[in-house]
Amino acid sequence: MNGAQSTIPRRSFGQTRRADVWWTQPLLVFVGLSIFIVYSTWAAFQGRDYFFGNYVSPFYSPEIFGDSPHSWFGPKPEWWPGWLIFSPALLVLWAPGGFRLTCYYYRGAYYKAFWSDPPSCTVGEPRKTYWGENSFPLILQNVHRYMLFLSVFVLIILAFDAWKAMWFADAATGRVVFGVGVGTLVLAVNVVLLSGYLFGCHSMRHVVGGWTDQLSRAPLGLSTYNCVSCLNRRHMVWAWTSLFSVGFADLYVRLCSMGVWSDLRIL
Repeated sequence: MNGAQSTIPRRSFGQTRRADVWWTQPLLVFVGLSIFIVYSTWAAFQGRDYFFGNYVSPFYSPEIFGDSPHSWFGPKPEWWPGWLIFSPALLVLWAPGGFRLTCYYYRGAYYKAFWSDPPSCTVGEPRKTYWGENSFPLILQNVHRYMLFLSVFVLIILAFDAWKAMWFADAATGRVVFGVGVGTLVLAVNVVLLSGYLFGCHSMRHVVGGWTDQLSRAPLGLSTYNCVSCLNRRHMVWAWTSLFSVGFADLYVRLCSMGVWSDLRIL
């Protein structure tokens, strides 16, 4: 008997048998990420209006060098080249930014939205070959686990910033007293959402559970793995809510610093 070979016809770009509006999700992802990228880039290069009293923007924390009272090592160092733009945000944003850029969820999202690779499931894409992530520059996506470790450190600093946002200087006595403002809640909620996103990361599951071949023999490791997996089931939700919260936290502190908004004291 002669063996008959059959080939699956390749779809042209955008061709599909899907009857739903499949392009809605990649379009929303494109718009949402574009807005955040444009705003965060603009905010990072401003180098000012990033603190207000005991509040500091998460884009600028930890502030290694800078003009605010939150700076670790004082103002811009004298050895900084005059021709090079200086902003405290540029010294730290590369870590959490790199974490999101290499995130497994975001990779799938922006590959579809920005590169049409593919535009959506069972929809024709504009290329005929598949290279995967085995060559430059996409092979750099493998640094995701290292970006995770750096982002954990940044998250700890942001949690400390939320703690400092609970202590206000009394104008009458000069003493530092406990209090809660709207900005306190904004920074605290941001930390909670970032924690859900970071500790639900796919790589975090490997960190807490990948060190043993049989988790059932490691009760503590199993419990930790199950906790991370619970967060991971809503990883997309954590990714988007934390993206919005970190952007809004910067906007809130910035507008308060500029005098556009007034911070309402609750306690």
